[in-house]
Amino acid sequence: QVQLVESGGGLVQAGGSLRLSCAASGSIFSINAMGWYRQAPGKQRELVAAITSGGSTNYRDSVKGRFTISRDNAKNTVYLQMNSLKPEDTAVYYCNADVVGTVDGYWGQGTRVTVSS
Repeated sequence: QVQLVESGGGLVQAGGSLRLSCAASGSIFSINAMGWYRQAPGKQRELVAAITSGGSTNYRDSVKGRFTISRDNAKNTVYLQMNSLKPEDTAVYYCNADVVGTVDGYWGQGTRVTVSS
């Protein structure tokens, strides 16, 4: 079992920045990769960024150059630094831990990000 707790969401004006945090606990050794997903109202959940245990990262095209995913292994925490935010980034952001033996890993409770124009 892996527990994930997100924080850092909020309301920000377009062009602003936010940093999301996801603290992991439990069977951390079983985590292959960590990712941030988001779900806007009426839309499907989509992958925003991911980072492997080796530090490799990938991003969806719409956030490349604006968002940065990173991890602090000592704190078992993954971050998503979001700069130059746009209204279309408004969504509930979820942290995910990809764990061997599970279908879609473990999920945090979500943190809401609202970008006003």
